[in-house]
Amino acid sequence: MPRIIGVDIPKEKRIEIALTYLYGIGRMQSNVVLKEAGINPDKRAKDLSEEEVQRLTQILQKSALRIEGDLRRDISQNIKRLMDIGSWRGMRHKKGLPVRGQRTRTNARTRKGKKRSNQAPVVKKAEPSKAKAPAK
Repeated sequence: MPRIIGVDIPKEKRIEIALTYLYGIGRMQSNVVLKEAGINPDKRAKDLSEEEVQRLTQILQKSALRIEGDLRRDISQNIKRLMDIGSWRGMRHKKGLPVRGQRTRTNARTRKGKKRSNQAPVVKKAEPSKAKAPAK
């Protein structure tokens, strides 16, 4: 598997699709990077030469794109900032509820988690331990 910026990209897929496995790279950005590198988008990832992989890595590193760890860090810092200032969106993040105005009366199971029942938990009564009969 070719390794670009610390991520193994699938070798059987076209390079245009394989680059989207990098966090922060979509189809459009993938095509822009491939055009800049001079690589055919229909080429399979396993068919890339070492020189082409290096060229892709250099283009991604020198570009102003934030991808992988940097992008993840920026997003988590933005969410933390919202929680620290106590904004409505930050409070929704803290509570684990939908942030963008969706209804919560019925749906929102993805954010709220598995439905909890209101019934009291069933507790089994402890069975009296059976004493072993003495050996004869």
